[in-house]
Amino acid sequence: MTSTEFRLREGVEGQGGTQAARHRAAVSLAFLLNGIFMGSWAPQIPIFAERLDLSASQMGLMILCFGIGAVSVMPIAGQIIGRRGSRLPMLVLNVALAFALPFLVLAPNVPLAVAAILFAGFSTGGMDVAMNANAVAVEKRRENAIMSSCHGFWSVGGFLGAAFGGFAIAGLGPVAHGLLAGLAILAGFFVVVRFALHDAPGEEAGATASAHAAEEASPTSEQGEGGVLSGYRGAVLVGLFALFAMIPEGAAIDWSAYYLRGELGVEPASSGFAFAAFSITMAVFRFAGDAVRDRLGAVRTMRWCSAAAGAGLIVVGLAPNVWVAVAGFALMGVGIGNMVPIAFSAAGNLKGLKPGAGLSVVTALGYSGILVAPSVIGFLGEHLGFATVFLGLSGFLVVTLLAAPMVRVADRRG
Repeated sequence: MTSTEFRLREGVEGQGGTQAARHRAAVSLAFLLNGIFMGSWAPQIPIFAERLDLSASQMGLMILCFGIGAVSVMPIAGQIIGRRGSRLPMLVLNVALAFALPFLVLAPNVPLAVAAILFAGFSTGGMDVAMNANAVAVEKRRENAIMSSCHGFWSVGGFLGAAFGGFAIAGLGPVAHGLLAGLAILAGFFVVVRFALHDAPGEEAGATASAHAAEEASPTSEQGEGGVLSGYRGAVLVGLFALFAMIPEGAAIDWSAYYLRGELGVEPASSGFAFAAFSITMAVFRFAGDAVRDRLGAVRTMRWCSAAAGAGLIVVGLAPNVWVAVAGFALMGVGIGNMVPIAFSAAGNLKGLKPGAGLSVVTALGYSGILVAPSVIGFLGEHLGFATVFLGLSGFLVVTLLAAPMVRVADRRG
């Protein structure tokens, strides 16, 4: 190879590396913005309920509407991703998300609040499928995994939204806080739109997808090499696993502030501390998660995560004061942190499915744990107390510990 050829090749590889870094940064920012919305919404929930004079069970129905909006759009997002790639839906729903919190804080009555919360669920759930699909597409173009760190950026966003949300509400009021959060999400969109990976399937990808579709129809397509899960049956099983991992996460997002205020008597400015602690420990362990999984494997990592999350829930349920409860939520975040990324990596590695199809199934089932189950948790919390509910939720982590071998497909490469 001549020196000129070497310099040309080096330049091409350098450009490719820069482009890959930009794609990774863009999808990471998308996760961060989605997390900022969820974190900003957490300290708004008790105020939203008080403003509309809603009981815990009625607020649970509102959260159910949020879940209905999110879960209903996920299969549609998966179909669009299969045809056009993940970039376009991720960008469109990023813009929609910027208006979600302002609509929620400005809704003057229950009917408009229902419309606002359905819109918020639609924006959040659809963007979730799209940004996870984009992360899988970016990951497949790299030598190392990035899914856990992408979810780490979501946790950082959740921490920022929750940690500053309580103070912003106390100092500026809930409406000003909602508008500022919306502006921050919109500002981030202009960076995402510039650098996000364009992963629309071409003719060759379409042919591959058709081959996968034909493979699905085969009786053997439901079982991959060596008994590893594949096809829609595999997606449903991984989705059910994700559901059991994400029900406790949904409880922390939607009811941690309510628990601290209602049962431990904290002030509004401190009500976001539990979710902030949960989010920051999730972020730390998600950024370390790709290396941990490479070292231990998906199954062993999942077992350790399940044990830590279950222990955290027991601490929360038995907490005598707010600081012990916050410590319990922090331990819970340590465990929950890498459970969801591993499940989504498993979904992205399932064979015999069109692009986005496995993720749409797994996210729809898994995110119902965050978006639908909390409505039931609100009803139970009102009648049994949230401390009792958090103790009971530790049982879900026993299930994920025992079912950990199901996610071995997350270790598949290529």
